[in-house]
Amino acid sequence: MSDARKTFVLVHGAWHGGWCWRRVADILRARGHLVYTPTLTGLADRSHLLSRDITLQTHADDIINLIRWEGLDDVCLVGHSYGGFVISLVAEAIHDKLSSFVFLDAFAPDDGDDRLAMINPAVRADIEAAIARGEPGRAAPPASYFRVQASEDVAWVDSLMTPQPNGVWPGVLRLSGAREKVARKSYIRAGLYPSESFDLAMEKCRQRPGWNVMTLPAGHDVMVDAPRLLADTLVDVA
Repeated sequence: MSDARKTFVLVHGAWHGGWCWRRVADILRARGHLVYTPTLTGLADRSHLLSRDITLQTHADDIINLIRWEGLDDVCLVGHSYGGFVISLVAEAIHDKLSSFVFLDAFAPDDGDDRLAMINPAVRADIEAAIARGEPGRAAPPASYFRVQASEDVAWVDSLMTPQPNGVWPGVLRLSGAREKVARKSYIRAGLYPSESFDLAMEKCRQRPGWNVMTLPAGHDVMVDAPRLLADTLVDVA
């Protein structure tokens, strides 16, 4: 494992917030790394900003602006779950600021992918119905849905999840290939969480040249279930 100081920007998934990275961030910071755990607009500590106007580009701009205003370079950018869409747009805009990125049990879209078409059909139907009703967000499922392993963690995660902005889902993603210019690219699959979407994402990444693909023994919220193992893995692949 490398001891060189690294810069990590950790992007959470749907319904979560920067809080979900707390354990991993503490471990990485204790080892001397620089770690940012921003919360995306409309969620968690920024849930007071929830509106129908929030889009995927809003969330990408959250991360792009953090990196620019903090003057960060050689960033290891990590996107969990829905965060895979976000970091794909970030790489599109500022791939020169990234030394590596990691899709953590995440969507790994290609150019032209329809975001709603990539998610579970039942969830997609719920989102489409909520959008039709004019609702700004959709409430979180229980933490058990993500196969959170420890009972005390289930209660913690349940207490902090907030509605996911609905406006981030509709639309087709446009990618030029800039993401592939990032030197180190990894996909980490949560082995204890069944998901056809993420199995497909993992296999697509496995077939792309230059990608590092692996599985960790954890539920979908890997940062909650296995923070030390995840921290070790992120340092190795950064």
